[in-house]
Amino acid sequence: MRFHLIDRIETLAPGEHISARKVTAADETHWQHTGQGPDLPFGLALEALCQAATWLIMISTDHRQRAALLAVGEATRHRAVAPGDVLHMEATIESMTEEAAILDGTVSVGGETVLRAEGILCALIDAERLDDPAATRRMAHQLQGGGPVG
Repeated sequence: MRFHLIDRIETLAPGEHISARKVTAADETHWQHTGQGPDLPFGLALEALCQAATWLIMISTDHRQRAALLAVGEATRHRAVAPGDVLHMEATIESMTEEAAILDGTVSVGGETVLRAEGILCALIDAERLDDPAATRRMAHQLQGGGPVG
């Protein structure tokens, strides 16, 4: 099963930066129930940021490479996420070689930081090992507002 936490790529500067969003819904199955109501688990907020970073890497390399998470230097949760919140992910490439990339990023809701991660270390692997490059190109086109590709 595929697990997508990106609804739209809002801005993109290949090799540099991405901004993406995810609209959360009450009927999603991943909510953690606490005494204060449903909450998005910290790991899923981090996963949404890492998925945005992966799209940045794939689009920056013309879908030849994909990021595989190796480590996160530091990640801090600042507040809870509730159903209906719109997550905004911002990721920036701090350094990148043919083998690895280091990124920093934030997840925010309504301009308020939910999560901050620094030193996201990713191995860059041949994207064809994981997905059909044509399929990822189509999905990238859709996520950037291009609509279905025939």
